[in-house]
Amino acid sequence: MTALLGFLPDVDASTPGAITDCSGVIPALSGMKAAPSLVSVTGVPALAAACRNAAIATKLDGTRRVFAGTSTKLYELSGGAWSDVSRGGNYSLGTDDRWSFAQFGDASLAVNASNVVQRSNGSGAFANIATAPQAVCIVTAAGFVVAFATNAGNDYWHCCAYLDDTSWTTSVSTQATSGRLVSTPGAITTAKAFGDQIVAYKDRSLYLGRYVGSPSVWQWDVVPGEVGCVGPDAVDDLGGLGHVFVGRSDIMMFDGTRPVSIAEGQIREWFFRNCSQLYLYKTIVRHDKQNGLVWIFYPSSNSTVCDEVVVYHLAKRQWGRVTTTIECALNYIAAGATIDGLSSFSSTIDGLPAVSIDSQYWLFGGRNLSVMTSAHQLASFIGAAGSSTIALFEIGDDEAVTSLTRLRIGYQRAPTSATASGQAKMSRGEAYAAVGSGAYSAGKFDLRQTGRFHKCTVTASGDWLAAVVDFDLTRAGMR
Repeated sequence: MTALLGFLPDVDASTPGAITDCSGVIPALSGMKAAPSLVSVTGVPALAAACRNAAIATKLDGTRRVFAGTSTKLYELSGGAWSDVSRGGNYSLGTDDRWSFAQFGDASLAVNASNVVQRSNGSGAFANIATAPQAVCIVTAAGFVVAFATNAGNDYWHCCAYLDDTSWTTSVSTQATSGRLVSTPGAITTAKAFGDQIVAYKDRSLYLGRYVGSPSVWQWDVVPGEVGCVGPDAVDDLGGLGHVFVGRSDIMMFDGTRPVSIAEGQIREWFFRNCSQLYLYKTIVRHDKQNGLVWIFYPSSNSTVCDEVVVYHLAKRQWGRVTTTIECALNYIAAGATIDGLSSFSSTIDGLPAVSIDSQYWLFGGRNLSVMTSAHQLASFIGAAGSSTIALFEIGDDEAVTSLTRLRIGYQRAPTSATASGQAKMSRGEAYAAVGSGAYSAGKFDLRQTGRFHKCTVTASGDWLAAVVDFDLTRAGMR
């Protein structure tokens, strides 16, 4: 049996264990599995307009607030409805503006490139912080809120007074100040906290910032290498392990010392052939901590929105691939359910969401990777798996004509149904020809094909999990 190595489109097609193409498949600790489907969060209506980002804010007492922003409004999820918590009057975001959210004590903050920092102190509507800047993003670290790519200039950073997010007027005594990152060219694209430090990204460089006190307050050191982040949401924090981010020519991890590729030799070349270089800045990276996965939503080559996903397993260092269209992504924290409370989900057992009983969906405080769909609906990746496809590695050689009679996949959890389609050819230089198919039965797919080289594509439905594959291959004319 040969262990499956995940989605590896960049390797030689004959690499044992490689999945050369796939859809609806993600890596798991014990193998590869069908990706869960999206399920709309019960009791949450769609937003009135396209979501320009969403976030969950946790206050000092542990209670949470769920926010979503559109081009004109800020909303809070409350009592099963999206309540308008905008300042007095609408916002007016630019075409590509995105909301950036942060929590500072009990104060929830939001900003975008066209509006100054908004503040809601524990509850209620947001209001302008009069002295605060407009900014592409905000980050909290070491007792400060720091804004990046401000209206003073796209290479500027600006921090509030120490422990006072309402005061942004420059002052030596309060340590509110601003500065520029000019050691490398270009605009600041995004920033992310790294413990008490901050990593600020440009398109082709990154800076590590640390608090040093007055008069500089923050010191910024350029990290060696021509590596940066493509857009405001194209980076996420791994909870102390580092950052994963998408650059112009690679997918990288930064652990506080140096950025390293996690895609080289696996999916890097394929990814940059198949993404939209024009709209790559819209990429969204989210860490699914519960499952040890990093989901990278990106616009495919002919798209202007995020319509494809590659999924990376941090422990196994393996990749998968999913197709779905989203507006934003967040780690939604479930309200949970009790037996007595099931009626709020459905009046009948049959009407309950098609979600496994052991899902985080049912647990108070359970975390689920969630998205705003293209219909502006909050949905979580917790549903039953749908259709999935894996194209397996090539077997055979130039020396002998062989017959492939059987494909076995070591399912730890079998699909509802599956079919293997076989292809064969007689020489390396020619194209593969379809030669038949076999349905999954009794732990195997029966096939009948002859050639020097063979490959199989398996299309399945249902929630399967598999770690190994095996082929029954004999010389043609022999038994």
